[in-house]
Amino acid sequence: MMNSFYSTDELEKIGFKKVGSNVLISRKASLYGVSDIIIGNNVRVDDFCILSGHIELGDYIHIAAYTALYGGKEGIIISDYANLSSRISVYSISDDYSGLTMTNPMVPEQYKNVESAPVLIGKHVIVGSSCVILPGSVLSEGVAVGCMSMVNKKLESWNIYAGIPCRRIKERSRDLEKLEKKFNEERAGNEWNN
Repeated sequence: MMNSFYSTDELEKIGFKKVGSNVLISRKASLYGVSDIIIGNNVRVDDFCILSGHIELGDYIHIAAYTALYGGKEGIIISDYANLSSRISVYSISDDYSGLTMTNPMVPEQYKNVESAPVLIGKHVIVGSSCVILPGSVLSEGVAVGCMSMVNKKLESWNIYAGIPCRRIKERSRDLEKLEKKFNEERAGNEWNN
């Protein structure tokens, strides 16, 4: 019986720049430019996701079904314990919509004005379903973004945002920091016992 996730041996042969342990990537995910993709430990990428361009994933990350990461050359960095729900689009590159230039990847570069800037998604960030994150966005540590929101700026740590474009709704609990500490202590204890 074939598993719906790539095996460890298969992951090593795909050609990622780096891939950690306990990585689960769906066989139904689309992977482009894998030599520019770094994947940490304990990462899961579900069905129908797209990973393209320069991408760095930390540890304990989940990327749910139909989510697309378009890293381009500038890149997308996602820190530990982040969770991206389904149908999210993250862009580090975008066409100019003004009508002053042409668009799409089939048009030569001299006729386009492509915006390109890195996207940073911090530790303990959670992004709700159907969000769009644009080039240059920074989701600082502990940020929560409500579903169907659009991010186009820096979001301040430990706050909840929602809307198009998103705006701050309220502060987010920092109890996750205590849970992370407990989790890491238990993990360290288990490593010593093995």
